[in-house]
Amino acid sequence: MLPRIEFILVATEKELQVTQSVNDLRSTEYAIRSDFCRIYVEQMNSLYLLSLLLTADPQEAEQCFLSGFEDSVSSTYVFKESAHLWARRSIILNAIRLLRPRPNGETKSDKGRLLLLNRSLPAAAQPYPNYARIVRLNSFERFIFVMSILEEYTVHECSILMGCLRRDVIDARIAAIYGLGSRAIAAETESKRDVNSFCRSELRKSLAMTAQTCREVLG
Repeated sequence: MLPRIEFILVATEKELQVTQSVNDLRSTEYAIRSDFCRIYVEQMNSLYLLSLLLTADPQEAEQCFLSGFEDSVSSTYVFKESAHLWARRSIILNAIRLLRPRPNGETKSDKGRLLLLNRSLPAAAQPYPNYARIVRLNSFERFIFVMSILEEYTVHECSILMGCLRRDVIDARIAAIYGLGSRAIAAETESKRDVNSFCRSELRKSLAMTAQTCREVLG
């Protein structure tokens, strides 16, 4: 009987070693609570700005930020190398649930709201007028612009997350690009000439500057 017991003990010990190895491997591969805490601390400004651009409201941005944090630290089986992307995704999902933007929805921004929003921006972002231009978009166009241009989600991903048709995503992105380009050009010219009088290259350049500025501040 002793050889059998010894065999069982050895097998059990090996099984425990394998289990421990798997757990160790899992802890090195997957993000844990402390990883998400570190991300939210180190990237606090960037993540809050993402919330602010999506919601266009300081209080809702804070709510979205905190909800995204709670969802992130509760997540399991998220690879460490993708944890920062998951944190941003959590904020986007919470913003969608909070505002439920739909195609052809009315804009939620007004002059007083923009003044409050500008005062709530971190110091690093306050010099950039592009944020005010983005939040002037209606909710659906704003979400699509942030998700597809700044966060680089595909049209298919946007349509799934937003619960809409791909055609709606494409139309909203075109409208947002045209609107932002128009406002950027109007802000940089002294006269009130119509945007159609400018060549397409100038419109693309203006849009590229807007997107690049946002990416720099969003981190």
